[in-house]
Amino acid sequence: MYPAVRKLFFSDCRCAGDPSKNYEELFAKLDTNKDGKVDVSELRAGMAAMGIQTGKRAAQKIISSGDKDKDDGLDFSEFTKYLKEHEKKLRLTFKSLDKNNDGKIDYMEIKQSLADLGMDISKEDAKKILESIDVDGTMSVDWNEWREHFLFNPATSLQEIIRYWKHSTVLDIGDSLTIPDEFTEEEKTTGMWWKQLMAGAMAGAVSRTGTAPLDRMKVFMQVHASKSNKISLVGGFKQMLKEGGVTSLWRGNGINVLKIAPETAIKFMAYERYKKLLASEPGKIQTHERFMAGSLAGATAQTAIYPMEVMKTRLTLRKTGQYSGMFDCAKKILKKEGVKAFYKGYVPNIIGIIPYAGIDLAVYESLKNIWLSKYAKDTANPGVLVLLGCGTISSTCGQLASYPLALIRTRMQAQASLEGSEQLPMGRMVKKILEKEGFFGLYRGILPNFMKVIPAVSISYVVYENMRSGLGLQK
Repeated sequence: MYPAVRKLFFSDCRCAGDPSKNYEELFAKLDTNKDGKVDVSELRAGMAAMGIQTGKRAAQKIISSGDKDKDDGLDFSEFTKYLKEHEKKLRLTFKSLDKNNDGKIDYMEIKQSLADLGMDISKEDAKKILESIDVDGTMSVDWNEWREHFLFNPATSLQEIIRYWKHSTVLDIGDSLTIPDEFTEEEKTTGMWWKQLMAGAMAGAVSRTGTAPLDRMKVFMQVHASKSNKISLVGGFKQMLKEGGVTSLWRGNGINVLKIAPETAIKFMAYERYKKLLASEPGKIQTHERFMAGSLAGATAQTAIYPMEVMKTRLTLRKTGQYSGMFDCAKKILKKEGVKAFYKGYVPNIIGIIPYAGIDLAVYESLKNIWLSKYAKDTANPGVLVLLGCGTISSTCGQLASYPLALIRTRMQAQASLEGSEQLPMGRMVKKILEKEGFFGLYRGILPNFMKVIPAVSISYVVYENMRSGLGLQK
């Protein structure tokens, strides 16, 4: 694979050799200008000369993580310290993958390790991952092959695949019904999980604020549009601007952003608890168990924050002067309609979790596995466009399936605040819509809903990546 590194580190006499001497020889080879330190360009050139294939930012990552005195290079002590620490991490990862402790990793152990992290791959895909590391063609990887492959790769494990293919943490399209992401043991113990959730929450807040006018238009059309009262996008926006000015386009956005934090936290904690309860074997979770745990976690979070959902709909649809703010809205609903009003539309909302989360998960997993089997030759990193494309397609499919239930939920939440509106239960409301407007009556407001998907995904991804950098998370 790269003979120079193998010769220095993995020769047959390595046990008798002095590791620090090997480090010295390698350092001397990389330090081409002989200034006593290895900088990014020297490391990049040296790795290329040795035939080591790495990602674009690999050299920069190695220098940044080892450079303690911040002089943009590694002196000999920093260089050896980095390699020793990195080797320790590699050893831990190797041991965690070597399920039967025979000193080798085979493709079934790779498959099992990824399944434990909530990602099912085929035997063929597991073999492809193994082949990319296996030097001697034995279809198993021993410690020396493993160390050789990853020594100059800042990634320390196959868990990179999981990190690259995170889905719900990265994208926020306004709905929070996706199955939560899996976090590796390393992410849980180092505290990276809460930083990732925080980055995701901030991305969601900015994304929802950026697409709030389209979200308000969607709710407006869901509640008010009908065959007799046709509302176009342009006409709807004109009506809103005339009634409340430019700021009225952001009505309901405050509470929509505010509910992200409690919902994310409750969902994550509930998901971890349900996984333990539902897993057929401790520490291992199958796809169907993950789906059940995710759906139950979503239902738990929705139950806890549902009054905020009702208030969001009421505040979004409010007329100028109707409510002075969130607390005034809650007080008026409680006084006029009682506590029950805060759970109007709850049943269709909970039922909607199943088709949304199920289809979103199934489509995303299918697209991910297709990409991994066809294109994951040198890296598990699919790149930004593939990642966003898969996430957008899967979420859109999930929305399409659950949209009629979302429309029924919104109408039930809003009906008490509409003058002369009949208070209908779910079944009768569906029947009435189908009789008066036909099947497509259940898809009122779908156009502004789909229009906000691409900007929402783009904004949330950009903010998420910047937040990750700011919080010191690995790219």
